[in-house]
Amino acid sequence: MPFAKLALAAAIAVIAHRGEHLRNPENTLAAFREAIALHGDYFELDVRTSSDGVLVLSHDATVDRRTNGKGKVAEMTFAELRKLDAGAGEKIPTFDEALALARGKIGIYVDCKQVAAKQLVEAIARHEMDSAVVIYGSPKLLKEIQSLNPNLKVMPEANNAETVRGLASGLHPKVFAFDARDFQPEVIKAARDAGALIYVDRLGAADTPESWQDAIDRGANGIQTDHPGELVDYLRKKSYKRD
Repeated sequence: MPFAKLALAAAIAVIAHRGEHLRNPENTLAAFREAIALHGDYFELDVRTSSDGVLVLSHDATVDRRTNGKGKVAEMTFAELRKLDAGAGEKIPTFDEALALARGKIGIYVDCKQVAAKQLVEAIARHEMDSAVVIYGSPKLLKEIQSLNPNLKVMPEANNAETVRGLASGLHPKVFAFDARDFQPEVIKAARDAGALIYVDRLGAADTPESWQDAIDRGANGIQTDHPGELVDYLRKKSYKRD
């Protein structure tokens, strides 16, 4: 019998990819507010650092695709970034603004694109969000984060079974991130043997009820989706989510 069907009491976390970004500009406060309204468990965001050291939200290394400006995030000041329209009149938010919005309402899945461990950890502590974040990044960065605050939940990419076993013995993560490439039986088993949760991306063509159920049946504890409202409804109907 599939793992999840043996443990229906365990809720499946709904992770809104870049917030609810199909009706709102991605990585904006509007997208995060809607993820909260839809009763998601986390919204995912991407953190970068401006040229003057402010933690800002942008998936891409440049602002070209998602704003009315051009240039590299790392080469622009926060004031320059803040002047841009990120879509529908929204501005590029700071990480602090996202933390303040989320506190007490929802968790944050932090994707570290270009950020220093100390600055990230200090921002999370400032908003008392230590227990409400999962942090995705390179093993090196996650090790630094863990050394600064062992209570933070770090989340490396699974990659393969050997990598999972190595990270389990060195980093001891409580959760592993999976995508379509590494969400394979032997890798899933290695993560479960390590006692870690499994958060998997179900994006693009895989973002369907059939694919969500397949992920649950194979042991997923959380699903990252571009359709958080629909996933919440699906999980409620299947008794995987009770709020």
